[in-house]
Amino acid sequence: MLAVAVLAAGRGTRMKSDLPKVLHQLGGRSLVERVLDSLSVVQPSRNLVIVGYRSELVKEALQPWSGIEFVEQVQQLGTGHAVQQLLPYLQDFQGSLLVLNGDVPLLRPQTINLLLKTHEQHGNAVTLLAAHLPNPKGYGRVFCNDDNTLKEIVEDRDCTPAQKQNHRINAGVYCFDWAKLAAILPKLSSNNDQQEYYLTDAVNYLDPVMVVDVEDHEEILGINDRKQLAAAYDILQTRIKDNWMAAGVTLIDPDSITIDDTVELQPDVVIEPQTHLRGKTVIGAGSRIGPGSLIENSQIGEQVTVLYSVVSQSVVQSNSQIGPYTHLRKHAHVGAKCRVGNFVEIKNSTLGDRTNVAHLSYLGDATLGEKVNIGAGTITANYDGYKKYPTQIGDRTKTGANTVLVAPVSVGADVTIGAGSVITKEVPDDCLALARAKQTLFPGWRPGKPHETKES
Repeated sequence: MLAVAVLAAGRGTRMKSDLPKVLHQLGGRSLVERVLDSLSVVQPSRNLVIVGYRSELVKEALQPWSGIEFVEQVQQLGTGHAVQQLLPYLQDFQGSLLVLNGDVPLLRPQTINLLLKTHEQHGNAVTLLAAHLPNPKGYGRVFCNDDNTLKEIVEDRDCTPAQKQNHRINAGVYCFDWAKLAAILPKLSSNNDQQEYYLTDAVNYLDPVMVVDVEDHEEILGINDRKQLAAAYDILQTRIKDNWMAAGVTLIDPDSITIDDTVELQPDVVIEPQTHLRGKTVIGAGSRIGPGSLIENSQIGEQVTVLYSVVSQSVVQSNSQIGPYTHLRKHAHVGAKCRVGNFVEIKNSTLGDRTNVAHLSYLGDATLGEKVNIGAGTITANYDGYKKYPTQIGDRTKTGANTVLVAPVSVGADVTIGAGSVITKEVPDDCLALARAKQTLFPGWRPGKPHETKES
């Protein structure tokens, strides 16, 4: 049996924020969500999140997660004090307790799995995670025997010059035999400079203690301020982009590109510079995205180009061209082999296959058939100040430049609408529609001269 405790009670004063530290975003997800994601391989039977500062916000943020148990730490008196709050919750529990920090979001599932397997195979009272840092200044040093059993942990300020040459530090991630830990938790003391209860002190009461070294020291980076948050984002982006390039995706100028780890890319996708992919976005094989594009929570088919455009919560099917300077937002659905071009905005609308909206148009709450051609400057006037109304346009219909379709309105198939028309009524299939004032000419007309003002 495995229980996991995530320490998420602190404010994080160095973040300079009213938001609890664990709720700050890293690549589209909060720090604490990333910690919970790292448990995907080990599948614990109990998930406990210890909350304190603005606990209601943490609980609300984790509402979509099933099976979370929240434990209140009213006063934040250290990591040992936080784990002491588990005693009434786990009084009948038999098994191992994995303790993670809610502000250490880069741990890989494989690392946690290795820690647990080592703990179980050796029957340890405690198994702790360690890392070899290039610059361990300020960290307590971990000293081990040849078999990786712990000899001692020495705080940086107490290290001799020789001991400071040891770069192995305590990562603050532990797996305990819960029954043994529960027996000594009441013995922890706050007799220290910070007057706090430290979980590291519990290690001194337990035996045997074994150390597992993390392969990549960047995994144990904790987030205490905005600079460290930015550093963690760089590490996360490097991981993501390296994985996609190894999987057959071309990233032109990777340093200028950002990709959330919830994004899915297929082989032979090309991502141009200054492009950002967010949320649950899927890009089909052979598509070319960017430069200068933002795609979020959208599905892009195969062989699609998106140039200098924004696509949000929308679908673009295969072999379509988007941009430059197109905005697809909130449930736009573009069919196959369409062209949506310069300075076009589409919202909550569906375009049938082979439909073109080449430039300078707005389509909102509209349904277009196949092979429709929308002339420059065409708009659907879908809002009367109170409600939104739909527009229907049939197959193969063409609108002239500067057409206004005042919704609710339906235009049939094979219709041609003359330039400058304002369509307010239903248009049947197979006809020409004109709705504009008659042009009037005044031969010989000249503008009048301005009134002359006489000097007095």
